[in-house]
Amino acid sequence: MSNRSSNTAAVPEAKGALDRFKFEVANELGVPLTDGYNGNLTSKQNGSVGGYMVKKMIEAQERQMSGSSSMGSSSMGSSSMGNSGMSQI
Repeated sequence: MSNRSSNTAAVPEAKGALDRFKFEVANELGVPLTDGYNGNLTSKQNGSVGGYMVKKMIEAQERQMSGSSSMGSSSMGSSSMGNSGMSQI
């Protein structure tokens, strides 16, 4: 089995912002995510981070599509990803 990751960003320029967003969400959820290997985390912990990221990205995209500029109390509002990263999703 190959050791290469198949999770490549569709927009390579967004990788840094997605990583920062992932750590922000993990911190918000209390998941002890570290830079590098995280094999000690459960599938439930990792899934909660990914699921919450998707939920927030969908909310941000829906707001953008509806023409609403208010980010509310969403973590995406304070994220370094901001609206510019969401327009490419």
